[in-house]
Amino acid sequence: MKLLLVEDNAELAHWIVNLLRSENFAVDCAPDGESADAMLGTQHYDVVLLDMRLPRMSGKDVLARLRRRGNNVPVLMLTAHGSVDDKVDCFSAGADDYVVKPFDARELVARIKALIRRQAGGKSTALTCGDLQYNTDTREFRHHDVPLALRRREHAILETLMLKQGKTVTKAALMESVYSLEDEPSPDAIDIYIHRLRKHLSASTAQIMTLRGLGYILREKDAP
Repeated sequence: MKLLLVEDNAELAHWIVNLLRSENFAVDCAPDGESADAMLGTQHYDVVLLDMRLPRMSGKDVLARLRRRGNNVPVLMLTAHGSVDDKVDCFSAGADDYVVKPFDARELVARIKALIRRQAGGKSTALTCGDLQYNTDTREFRHHDVPLALRRREHAILETLMLKQGKTVTKAALMESVYSLEDEPSPDAIDIYIHRLRKHLSASTAQIMTLRGLGYILREKDAP
């Protein structure tokens, strides 16, 4: 899953980016409102973390433009004040949640996961494909109740395939879920990650199939 962080405090932004990447999220970062607005017009994100007060365009204005374009991506506002007025401003602008600075790392991650779960329509936190289990709360894969030791990009690809289980996912969509804007995307690397994931799943009844010219699909072996 890919997140956009919009924060003008470089030190805080660096800390949040490292925190989220350690949680297996791909993260893009924008230092001001205009940059964020441009990125939101061209990139897909699963959650946006948006500071209320930004240079060049306020977070409230960024959010208003986003909603006018019909983009309903979950938005978590970062605000320096916990006043009632600030909270009202966040929600009236179209935010889904907010967190007051300074915040605890665990609270931030928990709120992000709650937004992702809400976006999924409140589905069960446990997803399965054959004997492969995925917990949307902990974002952990398990096979026969044993955690799969996946690298960050392997995790991102398998997560995308699991969330779209039974549907074809293009290589371009997998690249978008794996790479941030500061990375150098490599279509060939996706094939390598898929190869590694198939090794992880060799003893599982879940399998990743290649649909030549179309993409990849995760489904149970022998499923129609």
